[in-house]
Amino acid sequence: MKSLQYIRDRFFPKPQQLPSGFHTFQSPPEVTPPYRLQLRLENDGTGILVVNARTVLHLNQTAAEIAYHLISHDSVEETTRKISKRYNVPRQQALNDVTDFSERIQTIIESPTLDPVSFLDFDRVDPYSKELSAPYRLDCALTYKTNDDAPNALPTERVKRELLTEEWKIILQKTWLAGIPQIVFTGGEPTLRPDLCELIAVTQNQGQVTGLLTDGKRLSERDFLHELLQSGLDHVMINLDPESPQVWEAIRDVSREDLFLTVHLTLTTHTISEAHVVLENLQSYMGENRSLSLSVNNADLSKQLDAIRNDAIRMGFNMVWDLPVPYSALNPVSLELAEGASPVKGAGNAWLYVEPDGDVLPAQGITTVLGNILTDPWEKIWSNRK
Repeated sequence: MKSLQYIRDRFFPKPQQLPSGFHTFQSPPEVTPPYRLQLRLENDGTGILVVNARTVLHLNQTAAEIAYHLISHDSVEETTRKISKRYNVPRQQALNDVTDFSERIQTIIESPTLDPVSFLDFDRVDPYSKELSAPYRLDCALTYKTNDDAPNALPTERVKRELLTEEWKIILQKTWLAGIPQIVFTGGEPTLRPDLCELIAVTQNQGQVTGLLTDGKRLSERDFLHELLQSGLDHVMINLDPESPQVWEAIRDVSREDLFLTVHLTLTTHTISEAHVVLENLQSYMGENRSLSLSVNNADLSKQLDAIRNDAIRMGFNMVWDLPVPYSALNPVSLELAEGASPVKGAGNAWLYVEPDGDVLPAQGITTVLGNILTDPWEKIWSNRK
């Protein structure tokens, strides 16, 4: 038995996995539609591929290597040759695998609302079930300040100090070196920070996907909206106040731009009766690209939330649940679970939350401090989450 093992290892050695690391690819200007790929190779050879900040794919070792070669500008022919040699498989089989993978990624690029789990049959693992070398996303609260007419409860103020622009730049560089592919700026109201566009430009230049969670009011200012776009913002979630004409104006304007938009609606006992009217208005204002996040501020409303969510799906909305929502609103996925089931646990693993002074929490509302990202080594913070 040992001799057979020796012969197999001697003549058919197991391919050594590629070294772990973070790799990005931005399509050339002439490519339509434009797209960005971000690949993080894990220590076990598997990978995480982020497509346009909309789809996160968990790849096995072979798929991760194909993605690596494509991101490295290797042609299909060159990638096929390398895969065939490393895995000792016929050239035609390797070509089929490479071509199939490339076509699936192109399908996701061209159909951003398509669910790759249901329709593309990728070899994936359950979300957040793997041990990660770094989170997929870091939610950065730039300030606790909000607009005076903010309709929701204010976030809990744990700290009094706000970091300076240069301190945030140091933090963002740390996140890039740690291999975190996505940054979401939140608050409070992040558009109240005068350096917001400057910080977005930092993440853009580093190659990270950048999102914004906002009440939307400043996005109705055409010049400010264009400044955000020019700084490199990839996606935005607007926390909808249905009574604010300014926010409706912002939703209409953002929907016309090349920017992925999600609208978040927190349902209360006072607003839930008007939810269908709000959905009809959103359907009109957002056009064909409709992405919606729903939550409730009271678990007793979970049945109504489920019914409204189903209405939204029938109306053509793409439902989003894994982006940060304002002020720790209840996760709709957790509300839908059968009794005794465990919720999907992304907090502290798939994403972390940074307070305005740099303190790192597993998520907004979870007060365990893992460290301070400005002053502590990233490795220490990541280890503390366990």
